[in-house]
Amino acid sequence: MADRGRGRGTLLEEPPEPPSSLGVDAGVGRPGRLLGLLRTARPRQWVKNVLVVAAPAAAGELISAHVALRLALVFALFTAAASAVYLINDALDAEADRAHPEKCRRPVAAGQVPVSLAYAVGGALALAVPVVAAVTCNAATAGLLLAYVVMQLAYCVSLKHVLVVDLVVVTTGFLMRAMVGGVALGIPLSRWFLITTGFGALFMVAAKRYSEALLMARKVSPGGRGASRALLREYTTGYLCFVWQLAAGVAVLAYCLWALEAGAGAEDLLPWRQLSMIPFILAVLRYAVFADRGTAGAPEDVVLRDRPLAVIALAWLGLYGLAVTGL
Repeated sequence: MADRGRGRGTLLEEPPEPPSSLGVDAGVGRPGRLLGLLRTARPRQWVKNVLVVAAPAAAGELISAHVALRLALVFALFTAAASAVYLINDALDAEADRAHPEKCRRPVAAGQVPVSLAYAVGGALALAVPVVAAVTCNAATAGLLLAYVVMQLAYCVSLKHVLVVDLVVVTTGFLMRAMVGGVALGIPLSRWFLITTGFGALFMVAAKRYSEALLMARKVSPGGRGASRALLREYTTGYLCFVWQLAAGVAVLAYCLWALEAGAGAEDLLPWRQLSMIPFILAVLRYAVFADRGTAGAPEDVVLRDRPLAVIALAWLGLYGLAVTGL
């Protein structure tokens, strides 16, 4: 009886531990791993990389096929760089993510993608992106992308645990996205463009942190996104509120100065650039509503799902488009 029970593995032996709890799901085939790699690359976050058109758009350089092709290439390169960071980050955090009620579903933590594979693909992308950029664009673009990858990996390893520095690093990532299109095309970057973009990014980053901190303080989601970021316990909601309000004010002021300076002496039919200040300010005020409510934890959702904000953005695009085309 003892032998029979041991042979079946049911009476005298403990049942084997599920593969997923060991970190590798042996039942996942190649298609499943490919899908897992795609999910780990966060396709939902790729919308942020549309910022690569910001500098050429601000300079009115979007009308040629050459520019469109170059920007499509830069978008792909930045997406690959960001994906490399996500893959390596999830490999680094695999053990911690398995103990988290939500992050345990991430492909690497769930065992759909082996940790070694995530490291390998992420590392290959991180090395390939600056090389491809150097060959297809220029050395400055390659340097910017390399700096982005190094900075973001440093953030994943340690900088995300440092007060204020974490805000600066995430903000700088957005600023690099906005810069890289101009760098790839050799377009000079206006100081007002950099100030407006940088503080606009800081506004959204601080509003996101503020929303997460409010969720934690209210204990709405004790095991969710807010509670997962240990550094939030070091920030106060008052401080984060101050940061996003300060950043919003500086972004609006810089944009207005930029619009007034750039429009001085222009011979347009109407002062389109100055008029574009109106929807820009309205957009900041509209986004601030979500920030103040503590519902700006997912900026991409706010931007893509709020219809009034979309209408305001279209109005701004129309006015600024008229300004750069000189109509």
